[in-house]
Amino acid sequence: MLARLLRFGLTGLANSAVGWAVIFGGLWAGMSGLAANAAGYAVGLLLSFTLNRRFVFGVTGAVSVREVAKFLAAFAVAYGVNVAVLIAAQSVLGADSALAQLPAIGAYIVIFFLLSQFFVFKPATSE
Repeated sequence: MLARLLRFGLTGLANSAVGWAVIFGGLWAGMSGLAANAAGYAVGLLLSFTLNRRFVFGVTGAVSVREVAKFLAAFAVAYGVNVAVLIAAQSVLGADSALAQLPAIGAYIVIFFLLSQFFVFKPATSE
């Protein structure tokens, strides 16, 4: 399980780096901020699905529409929890507090990992 958590963390870092690169590349190429952001998130979600499926959870074989739908649902739930925790933290720490992001990011990571582990992807082997 520890190895899986490490791979999940590395996947998150790779996903963030690629997403940001697409966003900043899009801005550099003249895209609007909204379009660049959408492109970055789209590429990031595709990379996240691919790396989490194969590298983190060891799932092989054909990708199903159901699996993709479950992944997107897990992302939506985790993001919803992220926003709720962020709003709560901002009410305590202030709307402009960067520290309010920390519990929100933590909540997202925990929820997304658990949903990926137990809802989206079947564990290939026990570790």
